Amino acid sequence: MRAAFFDMDRTILSENSGKSWLRFQYKRGEIGAGYMARAVYWQMLYRMAVLDMATLAEKLVADAKGDLESDMLAKCEVWLDEDLAATISPPAVAQIKEHKEAGDVVVMITGSSQFAAYPIAKLVGIDHVLCTRLEVVDGVFTGKLSNMCFGEHKVGLAEGFAAEHGLDLSSSIFYTDSYNDLPLLNRVGEGVAVNADARLLRQARRRGWRVEQWAD
Repeated sequence: MRAAFFDMDRTILSENSGKSWLRFQYKRGEIGAGYMARAVYWQMLYRMAVLDMATLAEKLVADAKGDLESDMLAKCEVWLDEDLAATISPPAVAQIKEHKEAGDVVVMITGSSQFAAYPIAKLVGIDHVLCTRLEVVDGVFTGKLSNMCFGEHKVGLAEGFAAEHGLDLSSSIFYTDSYNDLPLLNRVGEGVAVNADARLLRQARRRGWRVEQWAD
């Protein structure tokens, strides 16, 4: 059997969930213009595939130490209804359905946290989720990550999932927008560049990967 892996941000979704989350927080008055400006800069570095994601993620997660998971879940439910659900890409939903009908095991694999990944996966009909996870103990954030799902980390998670479910990665397919996902693109049998950033688009054209545009 083979797997069909889908990135979430700018692949299943037409935009980046982190950007959407920041906009949501800004509207609620939880962050200011200065923080938004820094976030825009981080987004630019990410799109250029030069962001130190591990260091940034550890810093951002540390800020949540002591917060209640229940508060985050409640806030994310509002965020999903007001903003994020509307960014689901119809072509992505159609492609997911096609793979499921073909008997492929469909997996979301994303650097986003469980608080965005699981609700979106449910809405688009994906049963399996590999994502970055914030550590929670007794309903409280510890300020640490329990695992990271970015770059090379995605390869390890995909390999573990494939071994557990009897899947062949060499015949599997991965849809993503980001050059940061090159390690997993190199590991699977077929890569598809969706809404690709400039560096991924160059790689896709050089290697003959399929190129799709699912967002405006």
